[in-house]
Amino acid sequence: MKIELDEGYMFGLGAFETAAVEDGKPVFLEEHLMRLENTLLFLGIRPSVNKDEIYEYLESHYMEHGALKIMASQDNLVFTVRENPYKEEDYARGFDLGFSMTRRNETSKLTYHKTLNYGDSIMARREAKDQGLDDLVFVNSKGAVCESSAANLFFVKDDILYSPQVNCGLLHGIVRDYVYRTERVEDSVIFPADLIHFDECFLTNSLMGIMPVRRLGSRVFEGRKTAERLLCRYKKEVLGIKGEAWK
Repeated sequence: MKIELDEGYMFGLGAFETAAVEDGKPVFLEEHLMRLENTLLFLGIRPSVNKDEIYEYLESHYMEHGALKIMASQDNLVFTVRENPYKEEDYARGFDLGFSMTRRNETSKLTYHKTLNYGDSIMARREAKDQGLDDLVFVNSKGAVCESSAANLFFVKDDILYSPQVNCGLLHGIVRDYVYRTERVEDSVIFPADLIHFDECFLTNSLMGIMPVRRLGSRVFEGRKTAERLLCRYKKEVLGIKGEAWK
């Protein structure tokens, strides 16, 4: 595969999407392509991805429970596949999260797009691993909670869902939008000191779906009934998986 040395390669001015693949079919493909197109237009790049190319690629790279990555820049379009890294034991255990020392810049337009300029998130994942954690959570310049390096955050109090407002500095997640469409969610500005008031916490992204969180910083969350309910429904309604186990 030949890669052209365009602004995507040299400066990160490109976009990517990572979609779950179940039984060879990409999940929420329309939503991923719409977000990809919006980011390419924002970067001044003419959209160049169509569904036929993706389905043709997946036919020759069959995945039962995997991940498709689409990377696009001015002169490059690359598809890759890999196994979905999230396993049943991750959901049974729940994630342990910490806070990143890097502040999320909520004033940057790049923050709200999934671009190839992804260094802060990659470094945060590495730092989390070094600390024995599953991920780190960013706060913005005002100290408000944003999202983790790879997922959106939700909190639960008295069966009501709360999530940081997008303008706090976070990505419009595909599964985040799914939760917003199917549940009552309060857009909120949440600070680390507020975590004591919540009963549950969970993460969402396109590969994990809905992941219970058992700890964020020093706050331990005992509850997980909402996350488990939503995960069960997500597996059945969106992924078409029957029963409680992943494939």
